[in-house]
Amino acid sequence: MDKDNETILEVKNLRKRYGDKEVVKGISFEVKRGEVFGILGPNGAGKTTTFEMIEAMRSIDGGEITVDGIDVQKDPWAVRRIIGVQPQSPSFQDKQKLSEIIEMFAATYGERVNVQEFLDDVNLGEKINDFAENLSGGQRQRLSIAAALVHNPRVFFLDEPTTGLDPQARRNLWKLIEHIRDKGVTVMLTTHYMDEAEILCDRVAIMDRGQIIQLDTPKNLIKQLLAKGFKKEQKVEQANLEDVFIDLTGKALRD
Repeated sequence: MDKDNETILEVKNLRKRYGDKEVVKGISFEVKRGEVFGILGPNGAGKTTTFEMIEAMRSIDGGEITVDGIDVQKDPWAVRRIIGVQPQSPSFQDKQKLSEIIEMFAATYGERVNVQEFLDDVNLGEKINDFAENLSGGQRQRLSIAAALVHNPRVFFLDEPTTGLDPQARRNLWKLIEHIRDKGVTVMLTTHYMDEAEILCDRVAIMDRGQIIQLDTPKNLIKQLLAKGFKKEQKVEQANLEDVFIDLTGKALRD
C-alpha cells in the first residue's frame, strides 16, 4: 500500500449530545497519513468537541473513530500514546525551566529525549535554562508544541494555534507546522484564520451547527464558489499591511 494514500484517521457517523442539544450530528470523514487536515467553522460549530472525541478526551455518544487502526472507544489509552495535543491556551509552572518541562513530559510517556535538540527544533534552544514565566505568547505556543511531540506522535492536533500571536510569531508557527508535517506527522488543525488554512491545509472540512457542510482542498472549494457565479470587487494589490509590518520590523522572532 502507498503510505501517502493510507488512511490514518477515520470518523464514521460521529455524534455528541449535551442534554437536549446535539452538537455533533453524525459527521464522517477520513484523513490520510502525512496530511494537514483543517476543520473550519464559526464558534459553536462543534470543532473542538470533535477534536476532543478523537483525542479520547470526551465520550462518544454515537459513531466510530479509529486512529491508525485503533478504536478510540475500545482502547483510548492506546490512542493517547500515538497522538500529540497542543492546547488552545498552553500553561506551565512559572518556576519550571524549559529543560525541566520537556523532561517531565517525556517521562510521562516513558521516553528520554535530547532536550537541546527538541528546543532547537522550535527555536527555543537559547531558552533552555529560562523559566516558563519569562516566555512570550509565541514562545509558549512553541514550547507547548515541543512538549506535545516528545513521544513522536503519529497524529498531532492543534486547536487555533496562532490566536493572539503577532505577525512574526504567526508566520514562524506556520513554518514549524510545515516542518512537523515534513517529518511525516499527520496534522489536524482548527483555525479562524482562512489565510492560515489556505496556506497550511491539504484539505479542509467546513463545519457548521454540528455538521460538515463541505470537504475538499482549499483550491477546489474556491473553484466551486466561482463556478456558482460568485464575484467580488477586484482589488489587486502586490502587498498588504501585514507585508509592510513584516518588512519594517523583520521576520525574526522577538524574545
